[in-house]
Amino acid sequence: MRAWALLSAVLWSLLGVGSQRSSLFNKKGFVFGTVGHTVKIYVKLHQNSPVLVCMDVNRASKETVDPTYFWIGPNENTLTGNSRINITNTGKLVVKDFIESLSGLYTCTLSYKTIKAETQEETTIKKRYDFMIFAYREPDYSYHMAVRFTTKSCVGRYNDLLFRVLKKILDNLISDLSCHIIEPSYKCHSVKIPERDFVYELFIAFQVNPFAPGWKSVCNDSSDCEDATNRNILKARDRIEEFFRSQAYILYHHFNKTIPAMHFVDHSFQVVRIDNCRPGFGKNEGLHSNCASCCVVCSPGTFSPDVDVTCQICVSVHAYGAKSCP
Repeated sequence: MRAWALLSAVLWSLLGVGSQRSSLFNKKGFVFGTVGHTVKIYVKLHQNSPVLVCMDVNRASKETVDPTYFWIGPNENTLTGNSRINITNTGKLVVKDFIESLSGLYTCTLSYKTIKAETQEETTIKKRYDFMIFAYREPDYSYHMAVRFTTKSCVGRYNDLLFRVLKKILDNLISDLSCHIIEPSYKCHSVKIPERDFVYELFIAFQVNPFAPGWKSVCNDSSDCEDATNRNILKARDRIEEFFRSQAYILYHHFNKTIPAMHFVDHSFQVVRIDNCRPGFGKNEGLHSNCASCCVVCSPGTFSPDVDVTCQICVSVHAYGAKSCP
């Protein structure tokens, strides 16, 4: 039996009638430096960084004589090519499979010569380019939802029965998506409607969460699978929205003049997305305006121990991505 039809039958029987981010990308996906300004770049966890160019846009449009490039990474370590670091002979840098500990300041010094045509006098010019790279991940989505149902009275067992049946139906509706209903609650209130007497209504609230038992099966053996869980929670949201739309439809088209005392209140469905960040990550719109919706790795001096949305202060933390305060 369809979920909407099942709930309708229950209502009748209860009482009867009544996607890397930087502002300096060019069209080829390269990020150029800017003298005197640190360029912020955000790289999604386990993805490759964009191509960092050890040169500004203006310099790149001109002839450069005898250029040399010297890259220094986080903790002032000299960068050389390895399985994660790729540096070309033209000074371009790519960091592969980016993780939290690779976050930090990347600095390149460009040295080149200018030669006077008349005297062949050579002058060495040095320019420094700073790139601040942060690992980020997408937030884990969940949804807070609220609906209202009419009822005959705020006293009696039928309200609790409706509440439990509704939760069971919604859980079954989204169980194949590894999502479930958490923190369900309801209160009964008397509501004065214009030009009508008081009516009793159940104000029902719940949260749709993508981490039902067994949720890791959608991850394909990877713990970093918010893309998969977020896709599922979006599908769960759409199914629940459609379910309540169908409640409104059958109320007006199936019951005719005979309406159950307990029924869905049309236009009462509300939904709000809630973002959570994994431990070691948080949101900071002021610091990371180019990635305001991202969960960005916690910087040194901060940590995030749980699925909050902010990194907390801890002066004893000296690494990126801290999950505790020593």
